[in-house]
Amino acid sequence: MKSVSHKRTTASKIGLFRSVFSGLPHVYGTYDVDTKRSWQVKESVTARTILDHLKGNKHFGLYLLVNDTIWAIAADFDHHDPTTPLDFIRKAGHYRLPAYLEISKSKGFHVWIFFQEGGVKAYKARLVVKAILEEIKAVDTEVFPKQDFLDSLSSYGNFIYTPLFGRLVPEGRTVFVNVDTLKAFEDQWKFLATIQKVDEALLDEVIDINNLSRSNQTDLKKVSLIDSPVHYHTALPPCIQSMLQNGVRRFQRSSCFRLAVQLRKTGLPFDATLAVLQAWSLKNKPEDGKRIITAEEIMEQTLCAYRKYYSAYGCETPEMKPFCHEDCPVKKKISI
Repeated sequence: MKSVSHKRTTASKIGLFRSVFSGLPHVYGTYDVDTKRSWQVKESVTARTILDHLKGNKHFGLYLLVNDTIWAIAADFDHHDPTTPLDFIRKAGHYRLPAYLEISKSKGFHVWIFFQEGGVKAYKARLVVKAILEEIKAVDTEVFPKQDFLDSLSSYGNFIYTPLFGRLVPEGRTVFVNVDTLKAFEDQWKFLATIQKVDEALLDEVIDINNLSRSNQTDLKKVSLIDSPVHYHTALPPCIQSMLQNGVRRFQRSSCFRLAVQLRKTGLPFDATLAVLQAWSLKNKPEDGKRIITAEEIMEQTLCAYRKYYSAYGCETPEMKPFCHEDCPVKKKISI
């Protein structure tokens, strides 16, 4: 696979890369392919940083959020099946939002939307992306950045690994692909030079058309006092009890969402569910050296679960199947 254009100098490639992937200039994340360990590097992002990434020497993880502004946003789809990310891209296209598909470094896909030179307010981009995810029934998908702004409690936010890591490009990973063929663009640099960037006015239009509200998305008090009906059960299903008691090894974010949905059905208020899930997270033993779900991620998934009523149990989803119990009344009911 030819992924490098010989017509571009190294300096022009670095410049193009930095013009597309902009964020905090004084810190970045990195990852060791061999040990699968990730960490934060509190150093300036220089041309050397980018070059090491492009050559495959050292991963460059970008902190997208600068105060309350971003130049790109990404939805992280953790499954190999491209159906959902392609649904996202089609729905984004409905709103005239160009979105681009990248095969991520380990599994799944990133879908990127890029913004014009001055950047956009992060909360507007996150509102729109989360609305699209809700429309395609993929609310448990992780969105970067995970915050609307940086403050004293979150000085950096979360980083996301950028595309075109030289060591993985020959393997067809960390590359952008054609959504029609799912094949990598032959010249990744030519592709980067032709991406369309969105201005804030278009986000405003999508927000207005769909009556999206920042307060409904992020106001904890409104979520806690939600008016939609609560459906009570005498007990949690056996699968949920087992997940809470033993923790999980995989699919922590989607598992967190499923747990929050079922805890809400018992009548637990938002803050109590949050406390239960914080304790649950300490029991998790993630595979492949992955980190335990963060308090911020738990908050995000619980917010999703409390924004509206979800009736489905997700019995056939990969996060629930390992905990399925033959005596479960829900399973019996579904089988009838």
